[in-house]
Amino acid sequence: ATAISGGEAAITAPRAAAAPETITVKIPAGIEDGKKIRLRGQGEPGPGGAPSGDLLLTIRVAPHPCFTRRGTRLDITAPITLAEAAAGAKIDVPTPGGPVTLTVPPGVSSGKRLRLKGRGVAAEGKPPGDLFVELQIVLPDDLTDDEREQIAQITAGRPAAPRGDLRW
Repeated sequence: ATAISGGEAAITAPRAAAAPETITVKIPAGIEDGKKIRLRGQGEPGPGGAPSGDLLLTIRVAPHPCFTRRGTRLDITAPITLAEAAAGAKIDVPTPGGPVTLTVPPGVSSGKRLRLKGRGVAAEGKPPGDLFVELQIVLPDDLTDDEREQIAQITAGRPAAPRGDLRW
């Protein structure tokens, strides 16, 4: 979250001649894994008491529990109910800028991806990326036999081949 939105992080820098020092580092919004931040004058002094050098930090971004990042693009999977998929609905989806309401079209299937333009990563000096929401229909774990029969009756009159395009 800090890598996407920016903020501050505290790091502990080991010192050769003294106790470790805690330094607060400003993390720029949109920084990517593997990028470096230079802290001028925060390194160790050079030989013979020369002025302190720079401290180079390599950024390691931990994975987010819900979002996947690809550059400035973010992906998230949003679970929806069978009723929301069939009739359509308005659902709240988290974004780096706060939750937004997304309209789920009626008759949607699992795997449908909806785009929220400009709701992805806003890296400094770049236009914000997009957020893609993949819908996933989640059925209740405790469907009764009668409820399963009702679902089967609904689909019985509609021949479909949902796996017709699957090939090796």
